[in-house]
Amino acid sequence: MLVVGAGVGGISIARGLLRDGHDVTVFEQRPALRAGGGAVTIWSNGDTVLGQLGVDMDGAGQQLSSVRVVTSTGRPVTTLDVTAIVNRLGAPVRMVPRRVLLERLLEGFPAERIRCGAQVVGVARGCAGVRIDFADGSCVDGDLVIGADGLHSKIREIVGAPPAVPTGWCSWQGLATRPDGVDQHVAMIVIGERGNLGLWPAGGTEVQWWFDLPWSSDFVRPPRPIETIRSHFTGWSEPVDRLLAALTDDDLAHSPYPHFRHPIPGPGRGTMTLLGDAAHTMPPTLAQGTNQALLDTMVLCKALADCRNGDNENLAAALRWYEKTRRHRVAVVARVASLQVSHGESVLKPAALVSDRLMTWALVTFLRASSHRRMAADIGRDLAGATTSRKA
Repeated sequence: MLVVGAGVGGISIARGLLRDGHDVTVFEQRPALRAGGGAVTIWSNGDTVLGQLGVDMDGAGQQLSSVRVVTSTGRPVTTLDVTAIVNRLGAPVRMVPRRVLLERLLEGFPAERIRCGAQVVGVARGCAGVRIDFADGSCVDGDLVIGADGLHSKIREIVGAPPAVPTGWCSWQGLATRPDGVDQHVAMIVIGERGNLGLWPAGGTEVQWWFDLPWSSDFVRPPRPIETIRSHFTGWSEPVDRLLAALTDDDLAHSPYPHFRHPIPGPGRGTMTLLGDAAHTMPPTLAQGTNQALLDTMVLCKALADCRNGDNENLAAALRWYEKTRRHRVAVVARVASLQVSHGESVLKPAALVSDRLMTWALVTFLRASSHRRMAADIGRDLAGATTSRKA
């Protein structure tokens, strides 16, 4: 089985397939493995899948107890009780630097299964079912191809799925030393009329920061981006002002990151399918991108484990089942993540009338509805039973 892309999604599905006894090779176009960006939020649904994959997350990042949402003038909107979410869903919620998550996924993963510097240029029928052609003229055959190659996926292009559409927003983001006044267990979101920001503790002394602003295709990068950010967000809160005073243009060198949303693709083609951002890039509003890639991994592993016969027809049917099973739920997540976040005080004031308890309940319900909880429980029991049998 051939996986294109060695990010979090690609390594996750490769771990799952190896766990289930499949022969897997991962291809990465970059010359070496590296995790870009800052930190990601692992909600309870994603943590459950990491547990199924045998990934040890103890001590990684920072477990959160609450998410506090306020307006740019300091008016409280809501406080989400993350501890209650953890208690109801049975798994922690943590902020983890992307580099740390990838390191944990790679622990115990056979390095010889990853081939870097492998740029895919085409996919065709091959002797074993499907063939990948690379820019250096080499090729490889396999039973199936999983495109986990991100927003600008070559495999998505090959299967004919529509390209991503910009949402009109972007994030300036990164990791920094946590400023004074930021609780290491409490994440903060501040919403304004023409922008929003977040400070989320990411473990140790690190904090994930982001500043979201409108963006368009004719965007021209300002000569001093830190001055642009300061002009929009200074005065929104004391910890934010301290962070802004410490940030420099160098901290913004890789920003901004425009927000995109992929139209959810229809059925794939033959023994090719998509996973993670290659299938459903979405805005970071709900911090669900990584979690949805992990859920893709769980469902795709389940589909291939239930495939009774490894011939091409049955493999293709298994992939179509995976795509159908994920399509509706991930489409709902993408739709909610794409909703307008920045609002004026007049719009946010009614939201503050909803109790924190009701807001927390709504998020729990949303996570349950989008997470294939019954399937996850069945897989957990099966894996526990298999472990017990091996020990016996």
